[in-house]
Amino acid sequence: MANVPAAGQSFNILAVMQAGRLQYEAVVLAASLRHCNPGFRGKLFLAEPQPGPRWKDDPRVTNAAVRELLAELGAVFLPFENKVFGQSYPYGNKIEALTALPDEPFLFLDTDTLVTGDFDNVGFDFTRPSASMRREGTWPELELYGPGYAATWKSLYDRFGLDFDSTLDLSQPDEYWQRYLYFNAGWFFHESPQAFGRRFLDYAREIRDNRPAELVCQTLDPWLDQIALPLVIHSFGGGRPGPRLAGLDGDVTCHYRTLPLLYARESDAAVAVLEVVCNQKPVKQVLREYEAFRRMVYQPKGRKARALFDRADLPHREHVIRNTLKRNGYWYR
Repeated sequence: MANVPAAGQSFNILAVMQAGRLQYEAVVLAASLRHCNPGFRGKLFLAEPQPGPRWKDDPRVTNAAVRELLAELGAVFLPFENKVFGQSYPYGNKIEALTALPDEPFLFLDTDTLVTGDFDNVGFDFTRPSASMRREGTWPELELYGPGYAATWKSLYDRFGLDFDSTLDLSQPDEYWQRYLYFNAGWFFHESPQAFGRRFLDYAREIRDNRPAELVCQTLDPWLDQIALPLVIHSFGGGRPGPRLAGLDGDVTCHYRTLPLLYARESDAAVAVLEVVCNQKPVKQVLREYEAFRRMVYQPKGRKARALFDRADLPHREHVIRNTLKRNGYWYR
């Protein structure tokens, strides 16, 4: 059994940054990391895809004020080249960026993540990778006469020579989506970004280019990263997160997805951290350029949107929350 390291160890954080919305989310990520973890011992790497044949336009951040602020907040820009994905599948950036990192323990965070607490309160075991369980049953989408969940997932484990049965959550009923290992790729970690990244890329490319027969009717876009991720995690001896990781998607990080969703469903503590870091003068000067932050944070629309929902009795499905926000004029990306 692997020794579980004590909290307080050093690791790096990786997020992906591009021109547009992601650059402003990166500012919030960097500012909230510094606010809640002023003594953070690792580095925040912001991976930036470089222009090339897999991009129609230059994906880099050209906003000088954003770049200057991110540097002041301690972020390290990490250029990388897209050799497999790119504009056709930008979610692949989180896969291809991994091998650009120093080969040290890492935590990947989607850029739309707010740091709300101290990472010293998270009990990472970087030898046993895991990922976010804050997900819905988005994949596979079963056809009436097609293979079920078990046959679909087993075909993938068989393709890569992995044991399928040991991944099952036997507390869940057969052919119910939560019985099968499925993560949100909003956060994941491992001790070696080099090894993890190479395998993640190999698995994702194989699934895309040579899918098993059971996946013929399945949509891979945008789910490819989340299809490959549980296979990669299982291959390195990892699995579902235990209670020592509860701070992720809990008191330490908040994967908010969009600002309207943050105001609608996240905790009072998360909203408080958001508004504190966004109202720091240099941060405010940059974020006011972007409509979603201007409307939701610096005008009262965020608080008005929040008043539409009871956090103790939220709809079970995210699309219901989204539709309510859209119907009331509070939807910004």
